[in-house]
Amino acid sequence: MQQTTESPTSPSDSDEAHRDRTLTAIRRRSFAVLSTVSAEGFPHAAGVVYATHGTTLHVHTMRSSRKARNVAATGRAAVVTIQFQGSAEVLPMDSPEIVALLAAGDLDPIAGHGAFDEPDGCVIRIVPSGRVHTYGLGVSAIAVARDPLHVGARSCDLRTR
Repeated sequence: MQQTTESPTSPSDSDEAHRDRTLTAIRRRSFAVLSTVSAEGFPHAAGVVYATHGTTLHVHTMRSSRKARNVAATGRAAVVTIQFQGSAEVLPMDSPEIVALLAAGDLDPIAGHGAFDEPDGCVIRIVPSGRVHTYGLGVSAIAVARDPLHVGARSCDLRTR
């Protein structure tokens, strides 16, 4: 895990500490921007609510939605809030994985408001591949405004422990 720029607030932050901080940030949040591309090459971005299980994100959507159709066609997606790309798959609501995650409460952040009762519902599973990029993670908004070039653009591999 290589650090690209050191943060002025934590220059001694180890790669392992940065990885842990990145995972914590992903797990604490539940909103992200999901980017997909169609088989024809047309990009699409949409705000989504997600739940995590390990380093995997799960997003509830409708099978007929553009994001689900794009994932089904390409098997890829990108999350751009904390930036990473990964493999993606559309799972039916009754898949054993989704049923088990629901029973364990791991999908509670996306299971509210009757979303899982929708007949066209599905879940997009996104597994990060390669490096995860962050910018200003753990740095105050004031520090970003004052010194945007040196607030800690970093990357780490979530698969490494």
